[in-house]
Amino acid sequence: MSGAGFLLAVNFLIAQCFCMFFLAVSARSRNRVAARWFAGTYAVASLSTLFEFLVAYATPARLWAILAFAAMLGGMLMLRIGVGHLYGLRTNRWVLAAIFVAFVALDYVIYDLPRGTLAHALPYQTPFAVALGMSAFAVWRARPASFVDRALIVLLALTSVHFLAKAYAAVLAGAGNTAKDYLASQFALVSQSMGAVLIVTVGLMLLCVLVLEIVAEEKGNAEVDPLSGLLNRRGFDNRIDALLAGAGPHGLILCDIDHFKSVNDTHGHQGGDNAIRAFGEALRVAAPVGALVARIGGEEFALFLPNTGKEATLLFAQTLRATRAVAPIPGLPPAVRITASFGVAEVTRGEPLRFAMRRADDALYAAKNAGRDCVRQAEPPAVVLEVVKRAN
Repeated sequence: MSGAGFLLAVNFLIAQCFCMFFLAVSARSRNRVAARWFAGTYAVASLSTLFEFLVAYATPARLWAILAFAAMLGGMLMLRIGVGHLYGLRTNRWVLAAIFVAFVALDYVIYDLPRGTLAHALPYQTPFAVALGMSAFAVWRARPASFVDRALIVLLALTSVHFLAKAYAAVLAGAGNTAKDYLASQFALVSQSMGAVLIVTVGLMLLCVLVLEIVAEEKGNAEVDPLSGLLNRRGFDNRIDALLAGAGPHGLILCDIDHFKSVNDTHGHQGGDNAIRAFGEALRVAAPVGALVARIGGEEFALFLPNTGKEATLLFAQTLRATRAVAPIPGLPPAVRITASFGVAEVTRGEPLRFAMRRADDALYAAKNAGRDCVRQAEPPAVVLEVVKRAN
């Protein structure tokens, strides 16, 4: 077996590995359709290596040569479909099918042209450059923000240009007199070596895009309470620092569903879950744009209202309390009403969040001690209170 033949076998195995990698990733990715198209890209394109072997060792050589071209081109056009799914772009598959047929017909027409000349090499390599250029342009159209996405554009564009360069390399290195001579030519060794590098780099970059998306999604899931759909304590803490940097003051509300244990005892855990879902949804819908809403405990919730003064925060909490006192709970008897107690605190500029949380928590317990189903406001921070006393 020639060196080029060995590289063909290596490229086939690499492509099959990437096919399996993409299928494995598709099981976890929300872009599973794109991942499956990428798997198909490598599976179909890898067939070209088998057909290249058949060109050298079986007849009719014309059939195997055209099939090798068609498999490579088909895989690249499948890549364009996968990119469309990955970046949410509309893809006209009929146009791609027409391009595929036209380019395969072109390959049939130029088959008998002298090998190792631009008259044959340029029209042979141009379809591959066009197919990959379409994928690069599609990613660019999506206006990606991340470094990895921009790197993918550059890589696809360079790979596209590389096919045009291969046309001139075929002339300089010599591609053999006929299709059967290809594997024994110096150009085949160069072409397959470059192909191995590009198979790996493009595959790794696409995998990187998909894996980073999975990691981001898993990170988001780790910060979301699955029952209520709100942020959990980790998500609340991770996001609040950026909001605290605002001018302020800010509003903080802690609220707790009243008599939640009796809801569980009377209506079962499903009834309790229904109450938490309904209460969390009510908070999410009522919260203003930019607010943080989180479930930070069993039946305890927190709302952070950036750049909101104490009067507006108090009014908002009172509105929430009045609304929940009369709202039915899906899944519970119509006569059942769920109330809640609210503790409100104003977060002053520079005040550590833990201090504000403690004051809001004290106000919440004051609301519970006052008979529940009410709102209580926390005392201002000790430093602020001292300033007020001195001013008076």
